[in-house]
Amino acid sequence: MSKTWEHYDLAAHHHARAAHNYQEASKYSQAEEHEKAMHHAYLAHGHSQSAIQHETEAARLHAEECESSASPAVRTPVREEAA
Repeated sequence: MSKTWEHYDLAAHHHARAAHNYQEASKYSQAEEHEKAMHHAYLAHGHSQSAIQHETEAARLHAEECESSASPAVRTPVREEAA
Protein backbone atom coordinates (compact mmCIF):
# COMPACT_ATOMS: atom_id res chain seq x y z
CA MET A 1 0.00 0.00 0.00
CA SER A 2 1.36 3.42 -0.87
CA LYS A 3 2.03 6.01 1.83
CA THR A 4 -0.84 8.09 0.44
CA TRP A 5 -3.34 5.28 0.95
CA GLU A 6 -1.89 4.47 4.36
CA HIS A 7 -2.69 8.03 5.42
CA TYR A 8 -6.22 7.81 3.96
CA ASP A 9 -6.72 4.51 5.80
CA LEU A 10 -5.49 6.00 9.09
CA ALA A 11 -7.72 9.04 8.58
CA ALA A 12 -10.74 6.77 8.10
CA HIS A 13 -9.81 4.86 11.26
CA HIS A 14 -9.56 8.09 13.28
CA HIS A 15 -12.89 9.33 11.89
CA ALA A 16 -14.52 6.07 12.99
CA ARG A 17 -12.99 6.32 16.48
CA ALA A 18 -14.11 9.96 16.73
CA ALA A 19 -17.66 9.01 15.76
CA HIS A 20 -17.69 6.26 18.38
CA ASN A 21 -16.41 8.62 21.08
CA TYR A 22 -18.95 11.30 20.13
CA GLN A 23 -21.69 8.66 20.47
CA GLU A 24 -20.37 7.67 23.87
CA ALA A 25 -20.17 11.32 24.94
CA SER A 26 -23.78 11.83 23.88
CA LYS A 27 -24.89 8.74 25.78
CA TYR A 28 -23.12 9.85 28.96
CA SER A 29 -24.39 13.40 28.57
CA GLN A 30 -27.98 12.17 28.40
CA ALA A 31 -27.35 10.11 31.53
CA GLU A 32 -25.96 13.27 33.15
CA GLU A 33 -22.54 11.70 33.68
CA HIS A 34 -20.75 14.86 32.61
CA GLU A 35 -17.19 13.86 33.49
CA LYS A 36 -17.41 10.75 31.32
CA ALA A 37 -19.12 12.77 28.59
CA MET A 38 -16.33 15.36 28.63
CA HIS A 39 -13.69 12.62 28.55
CA HIS A 40 -15.22 11.01 25.45
CA ALA A 41 -15.70 14.39 23.77
CA TYR A 42 -12.02 15.11 24.43
CA LEU A 43 -11.01 11.76 22.91
CA ALA A 44 -13.27 12.37 19.91
CA HIS A 45 -11.68 15.77 19.34
CA GLY A 46 -8.22 14.19 19.40
CA HIS A 47 -9.22 11.56 16.85
CA SER A 48 -10.74 14.25 14.63
CA GLN A 49 -7.50 16.23 14.75
CA SER A 50 -5.46 13.13 13.91
CA ALA A 51 -7.77 12.37 10.98
CA ILE A 52 -7.30 15.90 9.64
CA GLN A 53 -3.52 15.56 9.90
CA HIS A 54 -3.55 12.26 8.00
CA GLU A 55 -5.85 13.69 5.32
CA THR A 56 -3.54 16.69 4.90
CA GLU A 57 -0.48 14.47 4.59
CA ALA A 58 -2.27 12.19 2.10
CA ALA A 59 -3.26 15.19 -0.01
CA ARG A 60 0.32 16.51 0.04
CA LEU A 61 1.71 13.11 -1.02
CA HIS A 62 -0.94 12.78 -3.72
CA ALA A 63 -0.04 16.19 -5.14
CA GLU A 64 3.65 15.22 -5.17
CA GLU A 65 2.84 11.96 -6.97
CA CYS A 66 0.80 13.82 -9.58
CA GLU A 67 3.57 16.36 -10.17
CA SER A 68 6.24 13.69 -10.51
CA SER A 69 4.17 11.56 -12.88
CA ALA A 70 3.37 14.44 -15.25
CA SER A 71 5.39 14.21 -18.43
CA PRO A 72 7.85 17.00 -19.27
CA ALA A 73 5.69 17.95 -22.26
CA VAL A 74 2.81 18.71 -19.95
CA ARG A 75 4.92 20.83 -17.61
CA THR A 76 6.69 22.95 -20.25
CA PRO A 77 4.97 24.83 -23.07
CA VAL A 78 5.68 23.63 -26.60
CA ARG A 79 7.55 26.16 -28.75
CA GLU A 80 6.47 26.46 -32.33
CA GLU A 81 9.24 27.22 -34.76
CA ALA A 82 8.63 29.65 -37.60
CA ALA A 83 8.72 27.99 -41.01
